Amino acid sequence: MTALIDQVIETLSHTKTNLDYSIMSCVLDDIFTGKTSDKQNADFLYGLAQKGESDQEILCVLDKMHKLAQKIPLENTTIHDTPIIDMCGTGGDSLNTINISTAASFVVAASGGVVAKHGNRSSSSILGSADVFEYFGYNLDLEPTQISDTLHKHKICFIFAQKFHPAMRHVSAARKQLLCKTIFNLAGPLSNPICIKNQLVGVSSTKYLTRIPKLLQRQGAQHVITVSSDDGLDELSTSSTNHVAVLYENQIQINKIDPLAVGLHKSSLKDLQIKTRDEAAHMFVKVLDGTANRAMTETVALNAAGGLIVSGIAHDFEQGIQIALDTIHNSKAYDLFEQFLKVTSTNNNNAKTIAKLKEIKDANLNESTIHNNKKEEESKKC
Repeated sequence: MTALIDQVIETLSHTKTNLDYSIMSCVLDDIFTGKTSDKQNADFLYGLAQKGESDQEILCVLDKMHKLAQKIPLENTTIHDTPIIDMCGTGGDSLNTINISTAASFVVAASGGVVAKHGNRSSSSILGSADVFEYFGYNLDLEPTQISDTLHKHKICFIFAQKFHPAMRHVSAARKQLLCKTIFNLAGPLSNPICIKNQLVGVSSTKYLTRIPKLLQRQGAQHVITVSSDDGLDELSTSSTNHVAVLYENQIQINKIDPLAVGLHKSSLKDLQIKTRDEAAHMFVKVLDGTANRAMTETVALNAAGGLIVSGIAHDFEQGIQIALDTIHNSKAYDLFEQFLKVTSTNNNNAKTIAKLKEIKDANLNESTIHNNKKEEESKKC
């Protein structure tokens, strides 16, 4: 066992002193090579969290994660002059909503964007991005070349964090032991192995709203939007006012977005929440095929608008929302999801995957028809 991490834990516990980059780097080298125990890792992460992670500490984690990540073969960070983007949140809001960022990613890709969706299994909600894909038979063990090919052909791919950041296995047990968020909750969404320059990031607290764009700017980011909503979502919400920080042309601007002001309807969080894995998966498909409730559809469209802006496709949220809604209602988002699953599901699950998807879509269509018929009958009575 190494003595360095014990010294650092002692320092964090008694002085709350920020670690300089070099010390942080040495500790992480020991952690990521398995030279420390789970207890040491947990104490170290807890000490950082209690102190409050500094920019230098977060940058060091990002640098290490990028250095140790499994690489995906891409010549640059654009495809056909369209920037590759990512859309994800820091997680941990425990509100059990539908997987908004994953659904929005397909809407953006189906609208002309290019999305390298980076994500993991859920630690606080019913379905994380990896859980959604796995539910439908996606092969989480795809190799880097397969992911690169998928991104070029379909303008979207999924990068399973657990596979592409193998060194993170050394802190997995420690993170599960702790009841608080750690530095990896912040670093994870910012550590896409492709090292993209354009990104939509959701944070659960406004204290990170401008910090994250500044951190990403120091790593070469060009167009970043960070968002946080007053209802606690680490996404753009239609149930409350949203706080937005935009990094563009080396300037950061802070704004607020009221869903009503951009042409949407006010919703309630309960309209976005789900209770089971099956319901989460079914609602995910309902959003993409245009049969979800208005709150889910508009919330995904609002987040997709943010992705379309950092993609350079939309000039503002109003334009982005309209593009996103059109993409949902003309079935482009669902069609892309179906084609994506056909080429990324495991060989023995391909037919089963498409059959399951068709079954859900047919059920959604039937529910939508019944709902519309009821509305028509009620209208006639009036």
